[in-house]
Amino acid sequence: MNRKITSSMSAAPASHRRNIYENTDEEYKETNSNRRTDYDKNEAGSSRSGQYRDEPHYDNNSDDEDESLSVYSEELKAFQDWMKDAGYTGYTRRSYNHDVHEFLSSHSVYGKPLDDLKKRHVLSYLSGARSRGVSDSTRNRKHAAVSCFFKALIEMELASHNPAAGIKKAKTEQNKEPLYLDQSRLTTFLQSVDGKYRTRNLTVFLLMAYMGLRVGEVHLLNVQDYNDERRTLQVFGKGRKWRTLPVPEAVADVLNTCIRERLTPWRDGEQALFISQKGSRLSIRNIQQIAADTFDRFQSDIEPSRRLPYSSHKLRHSFATMLLRQGTDLRTVQELLGHSSIQTTIIYTHVSSREKEAAISQLHVELPKMEGEEDA
Repeated sequence: MNRKITSSMSAAPASHRRNIYENTDEEYKETNSNRRTDYDKNEAGSSRSGQYRDEPHYDNNSDDEDESLSVYSEELKAFQDWMKDAGYTGYTRRSYNHDVHEFLSSHSVYGKPLDDLKKRHVLSYLSGARSRGVSDSTRNRKHAAVSCFFKALIEMELASHNPAAGIKKAKTEQNKEPLYLDQSRLTTFLQSVDGKYRTRNLTVFLLMAYMGLRVGEVHLLNVQDYNDERRTLQVFGKGRKWRTLPVPEAVADVLNTCIRERLTPWRDGEQALFISQKGSRLSIRNIQQIAADTFDRFQSDIEPSRRLPYSSHKLRHSFATMLLRQGTDLRTVQELLGHSSIQTTIIYTHVSSREKEAAISQLHVELPKMEGEEDA
């Protein structure tokens, strides 16, 4: 693909659709019921089969009631209903459900009445997670899940207090430069895409790298979200918000080819834009693994210990970085990325080492004369 890809803003009215978050729950179970066999090496054109890099592992039955937690069955069911009613995405519900199950199964909590739990029980669970090596952000997510659980129970009159309230968040790294690919390395990465489903996989990466889509947003795309005549894409993102994105001409060409070559779904009426080789909506984990395999090929000439921890989300970082470096204003980048707060967008305003060196080189350094040194 040698065509130059450019991007510009345009607007189009958002369309209405069925509640895709509800429907993707069933699709998630279908694609993840046999997680280790769902991802086939042919999906990414790779012979490697490894761990998923971006997300924690969830047990196959994480959405089902754990028999050992039957004492909390009413509360867990109520929490699921509360999250659905509040509009939480299927993926967030699974994440929070996993964390809450883990909390209730922890040594300091298991079997205790919920109203007997105190802050020390929550802190014991969180410190245990820390001792297993989870990151600060993951620790904070687990804390948020537990706090959300008790908030829901209080609203539904199933609990009297929230023991997770008032516990401070862990401090996360500040001002760390996001990992990204510059234009030349991004082109090399895209050239590493191969295999039987190359067109599909290339389209997925182009949408993230040149339109800034999140992995979950790519997963949720339906065929009708693309308007070929207007060359726009309707994206359903975080916070249940739609945004309309212009599709760069070169990306549109590949996207049209992808739609023509779209695999036949096994279920009638399936509208997913990206279909797996098993005939179901391409799952988030499949997308992440396809990206992981492609990044492995991209860095195959580098020693494993020196390879950078690229992931599918780094393509979105690359998109934001490229826009800002070509002078796009921060507000426009925020709209393209679908950020609710411009503070989130600011993390992409990092300055490269080359730019720092260029700035320093402009300084004229005058040293004081040393003692005994004569005028020239």
